[in-house]
Amino acid sequence: MTIFGASHAESVGVILEGVPCGVSLRAEDFVEDIKRRSPQSTAETTRREEDVPILEGVDNDGVVRSGRVVIIFPNRDTRSADYSHLKRHPRPSHADLTQRLKYGEEYNLAGGGIASGRMTVALVAAGVVAKKILGGVAFTTRLVNVGECVDPERFDSVVADAHAKGDSVGGVVECRVVGVPATWGEPFFDSVESVISHLVFSIPAVKGIEFGDGFGAARVYGSERNDMIISESGATTTNNEGGINGGITNGNDIVLRVAIKPTPSIAQAQRTYDFECGELRELRIGGRHDACIARRAMVVVEAMVAFALADLKLQNG
Repeated sequence: MTIFGASHAESVGVILEGVPCGVSLRAEDFVEDIKRRSPQSTAETTRREEDVPILEGVDNDGVVRSGRVVIIFPNRDTRSADYSHLKRHPRPSHADLTQRLKYGEEYNLAGGGIASGRMTVALVAAGVVAKKILGGVAFTTRLVNVGECVDPERFDSVVADAHAKGDSVGGVVECRVVGVPATWGEPFFDSVESVISHLVFSIPAVKGIEFGDGFGAARVYGSERNDMIISESGATTTNNEGGINGGITNGNDIVLRVAIKPTPSIAQAQRTYDFECGELRELRIGGRHDACIARRAMVVVEAMVAFALADLKLQNG
């Protein structure tokens, strides 16, 4: 997978190589997941992109023939002027500073550049293709909490409250995968956890990941959490390991949770370093941003988990 473009470039997209020939792929296959990523409330960005994919490497019958697929999403609703001052006055907890240090003062930060959440539309597209390769594997992805709230019926009001204050809030996404057989993955460097985590951490705003009971495992005795094997197929009474032992799938559901930080771009004034005057100054960001990116990130997390598993399936033969 190679992604290209930038938030305010002509387009963003993804190049996928090694896609099995014969996979059926049409523009309508992307509609559902692209919609899940789209903003749907007043507390989310007002940027609106159609995001109808342009497919290359697929024949007129909608079949992959060459093993190489290119998926392109044109950028149309851009407002680059909102970001012109961030070259000298970088946003706290954003990639403005690190991109300036790495690529130079003239690097185009419009929309966040390559570090923008806009790039995740390419990741979602890759996930759609991965799900085609996986076949009967099923995903259930949900928000576990928004900020400190664990009541799904209150999530919208928590986000709306943060938005009204000119602030933002984070959340935790849980992804459960059913139907992955045992034996996928390799010990150590290509463990299932390693491969999934590598891709999930490519998503902007991700700050943590755990599998099964995760960090909770550090607070209990082994006698309390060991998954007792109850059948020849490897079924267990509990699933604290999250469907993985020794880096290899064990046939149970794969379960993981991902921490999404609060969006750094907030409407409140913040004091941060200004390179032009060489001192701390008040920054007002402006632009169009989400008060909570976690809802829109759910499908992106799911996409990267799907991509990792599709890769592992192909490697497993």
